[in-house]
Amino acid sequence: MANNIIDLKNISVSFDGEQVLKNLNLQIEDKEFLTLLGPSGCGKTTTLRIIAGFLQPDSGDVIFDGKIINGVPAHKRQVNTIFQRYALFPHLNVFENIAFGLRIRKKSDKEIKQAVSHMLDLVNLRGFETRSVDSLSGGQQQRVAIARALIVNPRVLLLDEPLGALDLKLRKDMQNELKNIQQQMGITFIYVTHDQEEALSMSDKIVVMNNGEIQQIGAPIDIYNEPVNAFVADFIGESNIVDGIMKEDYLCEFSGNTFKCLDKGFGKNEAVDVVVRPEDVDVVPFEQGMLRGRVTSVTFKGVHFEIIVDIGGFKWMIQSTDEQYPGDNIGLYIEPDAIHIMKKSEYSGLYGDFSSYSEEFDELSEVDADSEESKDE
Repeated sequence: MANNIIDLKNISVSFDGEQVLKNLNLQIEDKEFLTLLGPSGCGKTTTLRIIAGFLQPDSGDVIFDGKIINGVPAHKRQVNTIFQRYALFPHLNVFENIAFGLRIRKKSDKEIKQAVSHMLDLVNLRGFETRSVDSLSGGQQQRVAIARALIVNPRVLLLDEPLGALDLKLRKDMQNELKNIQQQMGITFIYVTHDQEEALSMSDKIVVMNNGEIQQIGAPIDIYNEPVNAFVADFIGESNIVDGIMKEDYLCEFSGNTFKCLDKGFGKNEAVDVVVRPEDVDVVPFEQGMLRGRVTSVTFKGVHFEIIVDIGGFKWMIQSTDEQYPGDNIGLYIEPDAIHIMKKSEYSGLYGDFSSYSEEFDELSEVDADSEESKDE
């Protein structure tokens, strides 16, 4: 049986009459790297604040190591939090910023020196002890914040969009760094982000949230390969999501053709959502295609081409290393294991058609999400 360090039971929270968390249940294992992933306003930051003790639920229990800790103030919980804005003390140097928590606890100078030295090694900042925090880069400030949070030996570290202010290359470096630190320290990390790639690359377990509810919990590879509904399929990576009919076990009809698949257990002729990832489609000559369509746009992405194909008025996205050109008529071949069948849900029909797809729109959405996140959820 898994050793759960945190158990959230039937947690509900409302702000100004609007329900932000709806009867949420979540078990978090000791020493795991768990990520709360979802769009702005989905409730992930609120969940983190409840674990931290900054916010009390309207109903439900927060259980830590088998004991209910509702009402226990934040400073008496064995957790520490790192925010997107690191809140370092500008009047203290690197050493004193990191030592702050131990000074509050009245530790001896010898203990403090040893502990800070260990933390500087852990976050690769040896030699920075006397530097002013204002003179540090964003990545270095992030490391100081991590060291300051870890030096008091919390059982759980909460991280709220901690890499949001860093540029892309630094973000990627820090993702690896954080994962390594978590493994070295052997403590539980609970990480909040709306960045799917960040969640997939760092987590042991991902909790996908939307509208105050958990949509799916699982390992990154399971969430990606076996999404439970159209929201998860669309939110984690790119997905073509089309209406289908499950003719019988292992046989599905969609886009005017019948396909073998690996799914079973659906009703005969049940209406379903069908997910096909863009990288799982092979481009073949037009006459050999299981599906056939016309290329409407092609974008070179470095490793592959991103090709939008019109198939009966529905726009599919294909990722291929073979260049195609707008106006080309091409065939598509899809292996049985590339077809994933999902039950119809409230999200059916909302995602998976690339008719209105544009990179600019995606980037604008991310900018909006970043500014929304800062308002809290």
